[in-house]
Amino acid sequence: MAAVAAAQEQKKPSQVWTTVKPFMNGGLAGMGATCVIQPVDMIKVRIQLGQGSATEVTKNMLKEEGFAAFYKGLSAGLLRQATYTTARLGTFRVLTAKATAANDGKPLPLYQKALCGLTAGAIGACVGSPADLALIRMQADATLPLAQRRNYQNAFHALYRIGADEGILALWKGAGPTVTRAMALNMGMLASYDQTAELLKEMGLGDMQSVLGASAVSGFFASACSLPFDFVKTQIQKMQPGPDGKYPYTGSVDCAMKTLKNHGPLKFYSGFGTYCVRIAPHVMMTWLFLNQIQKFEKSIGL
Repeated sequence: MAAVAAAQEQKKPSQVWTTVKPFMNGGLAGMGATCVIQPVDMIKVRIQLGQGSATEVTKNMLKEEGFAAFYKGLSAGLLRQATYTTARLGTFRVLTAKATAANDGKPLPLYQKALCGLTAGAIGACVGSPADLALIRMQADATLPLAQRRNYQNAFHALYRIGADEGILALWKGAGPTVTRAMALNMGMLASYDQTAELLKEMGLGDMQSVLGASAVSGFFASACSLPFDFVKTQIQKMQPGPDGKYPYTGSVDCAMKTLKNHGPLKFYSGFGTYCVRIAPHVMMTWLFLNQIQKFEKSIGL
């Protein structure tokens, strides 16, 4: 009996692994999804920078910059997932686990899932904001005149240059809209995913069908909730001072008000189709990667 108990104790995951597991799994799943989605994300950013429609942007990039341009900033995208998604998915699972335990193991109501998603999004965005800034700068660099290009070699070079040239706090430039956007995105993505997955499983759908269906629903809600904030965030992060040394916007609120006044509310949804096409598959693949990672860990006793 003592030998059996010792063997069971040996197989039991350590407390450190139990704590680290949701964070590591979230980061790996997000990085895998980013490798597939990076070209669509690049097109989305170029549309928001006024380069034309998805078709025009794609043709121009292939003609003028070559296929490799679609993967410009991939190192920053991977670094962003290693920080942002690691933090947000890990935090969300920790928060929902604690809330479920406090709820006597019963499924959480939607509003509690939404609150967990908001909190996880805010924490993840604070951690991942420097990498997000580097990603936007690298993706937008080719659209600038030659004299204004920053010519970052990779994500780490971008972070070093930003810190050295503009100060350490500049790494969190646009952090306000980044956090707000992440809160909106994660509220839509995480809460709707868990809620839809529960409903689909209650309807008798299998594990894979539930994951696919819930991912599609969460991808749509993540897009609809977050695009206006993503648009403002992109404008803030890419802006440069004019001839008078002043920036075009004093902050995210100023950017939102000027955009609303000059272009109307629909401007915030520029590139929604491409954005939704980018967000939904990324969400779906993140959950699919995560599902497969968890199955693999379970198969080897982790």
